[in-house]
Amino acid sequence: MSCEEDLAREGWEKRTLYDEPRLSEMVEMYKELGFEVHLEPFDPQMQDCAECMRQNPELYKTIYTRKPAE
Repeated sequence: MSCEEDLAREGWEKRTLYDEPRLSEMVEMYKELGFEVHLEPFDPQMQDCAECMRQNPELYKTIYTRKPAE
C-alpha cells in the first residue's frame, strides 16, 4: 500500500502541491478553516510535475487535510 493510500485510509484528503511562500499561506488558510494539516515531501516519481520541480523537489510539499475528530 502506498503512503497516499495510507493517508486516505486515515481520513486525509490530498489538496495541492506548493513551495514557499505560498505553502505557508495555504497551510495557515486550511488551519483557519478548521482543518488538520499534514505535509508530505514531494516525490517527483509519484506525481506529474514540471521539469523545474524535478530539479528542486526538496522545495515542494504536498498538502493533505482532514476535519479534526470530534
